[in-house]
Amino acid sequence: MVMLIKYKQSYKKIAMGLLSYMPEEKDVKKLQETVQQYEETEDWQLFMWKEDDDIVGVVGLRYTDNGEAELHHVCVNPSYRDEGIGKKMVQAVRGRLDRDLVASKETVQFLQVCDEHQKDILENEVN
Repeated sequence: MVMLIKYKQSYKKIAMGLLSYMPEEKDVKKLQETVQQYEETEDWQLFMWKEDDDIVGVVGLRYTDNGEAELHHVCVNPSYRDEGIGKKMVQAVRGRLDRDLVASKETVQFLQVCDEHQKDILENEVN
């Protein structure tokens, strides 16, 4: 079973492990601050991607004052990469949002790839 689940503190070590794959989260102190921000700040939300019994990905958002959700983190366990999990996580998050999903400077390229992929899927469905 595949699903997007909301972060809870019992997932902390898994979340830190996954977030450490983001280039700007390599430093342990920075990584701890990031997870603490998701735990303590209402505007920041972290979601885990679960496939069968394994948590294999994480996606983090910040809700902005102008009504958007900014994508800050998208990380997939290297053993599960190139399977489209990152794109599936973004699509699942979009399905839960009542606002636009926009990229942060760290995720702009990835979100562009997701948007192109989604556009290709829609075009293929029409044809």
